Amino acid sequence: MTTTRTEKRQSAAAASGWPAAGTVTAYAAAIVAFGYALMSLYWALGGHALVTTIGGYAEQVARRGGALPLLIALAAVLAKVAGGLLALALVRPWGRMVPRGRLLTGSAGAGALLVVYGGLNVLLGALVLAGVIHPTGGVDRTALRWHVGVWDLWFLVWGILLALATVGYWRRTATRARRVGTAHRAHS
Repeated sequence: MTTTRTEKRQSAAAASGWPAAGTVTAYAAAIVAFGYALMSLYWALGGHALVTTIGGYAEQVARRGGALPLLIALAAVLAKVAGGLLALALVRPWGRMVPRGRLLTGSAGAGALLVVYGGLNVLLGALVLAGVIHPTGGVDRTALRWHVGVWDLWFLVWGILLALATVGYWRRTATRARRVGTAHRAHS
């Protein structure tokens, strides 16, 4: 019995470990997103632990309280939860309800945005802390250290995990998409 090109690609993808790695990174991205959402929810509900580590305007608003800061914090919670659900949609059966192209575009875009945002903030913050960049005005070095080592790094790690999960999803679903496309063309 001969092996088709599609079957060879499928066995090569399975042997490479990408599907399994994509699944693990999708769950890891969801955990990171939901963890970040919990932190934002804590602050939205009035928690003050670690609020000094965010610094600047966000810290002032969090300390002041009120309806607007609550709404902004809840919007951040919802965005982070949506990011976690997006990661899970790449590996859970209910994610198949979303068209493949939209899921790929959404997860690739979100992953790229998180990597760029987190990466630039970590890089620029590290350059300020190292004395390479000298911003005008005062710098809250404690908050900046937390951003470089925790908060912005969290975005970067989340973005990398989501990007890897997206690649795993793309590889895992590529042969199915080709098979469906070929079958559809044969029947039309």
